[in-house]
Amino acid sequence: MTDSATNSSTYGLMAEFDSAQELVAAAHKTHEAGYQKIDAYSPFPIEGLAEAIGFHKNSVPLVVLIGGLIGGISAYALQYWVAVITYPVNVGGRPFHSWPSFIIVTFELTILFGGLSAAVGMLVLNGLPMPYHPVFNVPEFAKASEDKFFLVVFSSDPNYDAARTRSFLTSLAPRMIAEVPS
Repeated sequence: MTDSATNSSTYGLMAEFDSAQELVAAAHKTHEAGYQKIDAYSPFPIEGLAEAIGFHKNSVPLVVLIGGLIGGISAYALQYWVAVITYPVNVGGRPFHSWPSFIIVTFELTILFGGLSAAVGMLVLNGLPMPYHPVFNVPEFAKASEDKFFLVVFSSDPNYDAARTRSFLTSLAPRMIAEVPS
């Protein structure tokens, strides 16, 4: 049973590990134990850590595709509107809708909108900028950018129970376990 008072004042439980291998092994065991809302922090990227915590969804390619399509369609539509509807000029007997002359601008705006949507989509989907995060309340977390590795189980996880989760994390042999206040 989950205590609602604990959940409202606690962000979760944090376990500290000394190596990347220990963190990945602990993340695998935590995910296999049924915890779905977990996160891991390390001073450098770790191969396989995202899969270990159950992170498989990446929406940035879809955002880039949509941005590129919007850029390409809007560029072509603008050129068509100007050359055919608003200001048709007969230059050398060519047709008003001369699509080969529209391709360069269409290509350039497709690339521009795709690149901008990739940058903005990455920031938004990562929840950035984030000047404050509850894990900053744990003093030991200051070593996360140097040489320590952390695993957090969120209190919003359906399987979270303060005592059972702490007992489970203790079984993973971390260096320390801390409660993360909200």
